[in-house]
Amino acid sequence: MSSHPLARLTAAEIDRTREVLAEAGVLAESTRFAYVGLAEPDKKLVLAGTVAPRQVRVLLLDRATGLGRDCLVDLTAGAIAAITEADATLGGQMPILDEEFMVIEEILAESPEWLAALAKRGLPVEEVRACPLSAGNFDYEDEAGKRMIRVLAFHQPDPAALVWAYPIDGLVAYVNLTERTAHAVYDHQVHPIPQEKAEWEVPARNTLKAIEITQPDGPSFAVDDDVVTWEKWQFRIGFDMREGLILNQISFDGRPIVYRASIAEMVVPYADPSPARFWQNYFDTGEYLFARYTNSLELGCDCLGEIHYFDATLADEQGAPRNIGNAICMHEEDYGVLWKHTDLFNEMAETRRQRRLVISFFVTIGNYDYGFYWYLYLDGTIQLECKATGVVFTSAYPGADYPYATEIAPGLGAPFHQHLFSARLDMTVDGAVNSVDEVDAVRVPVGPDNPYGNAFGRRTTRLKTELEAQRLADPAAGRVWHIVNPEVTNRLGRPVGYALHPAGLPTLLADESSSIHSRATFATKHLWVTQYSPDERYPAGDLVNQSPAGAGLPAWTAADRPIDGADIVIWHTFGLTHFPRPEDWPIMPVDYAGFTLKPYGFFDRNPALDVPKSAARHCH
Repeated sequence: MSSHPLARLTAAEIDRTREVLAEAGVLAESTRFAYVGLAEPDKKLVLAGTVAPRQVRVLLLDRATGLGRDCLVDLTAGAIAAITEADATLGGQMPILDEEFMVIEEILAESPEWLAALAKRGLPVEEVRACPLSAGNFDYEDEAGKRMIRVLAFHQPDPAALVWAYPIDGLVAYVNLTERTAHAVYDHQVHPIPQEKAEWEVPARNTLKAIEITQPDGPSFAVDDDVVTWEKWQFRIGFDMREGLILNQISFDGRPIVYRASIAEMVVPYADPSPARFWQNYFDTGEYLFARYTNSLELGCDCLGEIHYFDATLADEQGAPRNIGNAICMHEEDYGVLWKHTDLFNEMAETRRQRRLVISFFVTIGNYDYGFYWYLYLDGTIQLECKATGVVFTSAYPGADYPYATEIAPGLGAPFHQHLFSARLDMTVDGAVNSVDEVDAVRVPVGPDNPYGNAFGRRTTRLKTELEAQRLADPAAGRVWHIVNPEVTNRLGRPVGYALHPAGLPTLLADESSSIHSRATFATKHLWVTQYSPDERYPAGDLVNQSPAGAGLPAWTAADRPIDGADIVIWHTFGLTHFPRPEDWPIMPVDYAGFTLKPYGFFDRNPALDVPKSAARHCH
């Protein structure tokens, strides 16, 4: 059994978890494992060095009945510590299984309404790919408590064809996954199916010369049992089938900064209000557990240089361990100039080069591919960058300058949508007592203290409670949020801190009355701050699939707990608002979203003064 309380689950521990559940008589032939993950001990226990039982959280789904169970397995005791039945009406359904996706075409092939809709279009059923998508929650009485999926379709005229080029628009099916029946089929309108083939096998240019990245002396980092040490940084690698890559206990020169950093949720709301598509909103993290689809990364394709790979061990839907080789890639990158000055008076001419440590993983979820890259820099900066690529989700293009989609190829549309992520940053800036200051740049009016009108200053506002700390970015004011430790000061007598620099792009654009607004309320603010609670892990709630309104952050913050000088968690919403371009077809060049954490008064002066000069002969 793993010795560190935050160590990743091993294959043996996953096997033992299943054994405990089987011995207790909890598993039936129709039982599937929807989620298996480490039940992390309370942060206070870990920081105090208190030994806690090794526990695993398991979400079980009985496919025959639709019953969901939430289990806590104590591996130390070899017993079930707790088990509850999930109320799908009040709290949402279990996450969607791959096994459920795989039977959708089989179910629809038994639906007379579905077959009639295809026949009307002259499409043989064997050439139609059914695309199952999360159903959301629209308070339909006939769906209450039922495990639902909604299905759009694509034509695949030959097995090698990219199906996204041939949407069968206007047709949608609602499928009951437990009964394995087409609950309803709606044939709203027959749109022409686009006919242009999607091709990206084009002649390759021959003008690019090779770039070789070498470190003849090897990398500067060291890895010991998932603990990474690089320059003055240290952290522990974690991985979860829901959140993916987790960075635990990030410190610089022995000083703690972040206890736990992860992407805790992701929602992709679509803007097309047509009757076949108005419901399109996907929680890729909470509904699909997107880290199950982590890619095995390849040297020279996904990562360049002196690479260290970490495998990931997850549980499959039978509760058996499944290994993903090369799931996490770690390497160093040169990042240009770190600092430089040529001085007029003392003839100084000094340059130092920046370097960063990159820790990344990539997932493919349906049509999109997402890479998540954590960067640690020599000067104490932390950065997260999401790279979005893959294939845009397509529709028919109705023409007449349709206001909710772009025509990306003749007759082929790509609906407008957003990619909104929630970073959960459990902060420990020089300790677990932290506060948050909102800092804005402000103009100073002309007056006795500013007679020439050139002055400007900053306004600092301490956020004292959870409701007060629900904030939007303001790029015009250069708004940042300082996470400070009021109990620790630097040599100038100021609280040590780190500044969260948001990109300040749009939050959720759906109307306040919409279903997605009520279920993804976390995405309506750039910043939330909560008092730490070990049970508060997911900003849209625990069971997101078909969840009702108000779960997660809006429910937790309703108590308006104090956050000034407390153990706090920062929740930061960031992402992209995507108006697709013709250049995004047939495969989208990477688009970027992210944020930066920069030290602000955490150090007494530039922490990268000791970076040595480059050994290159041309750099003096």
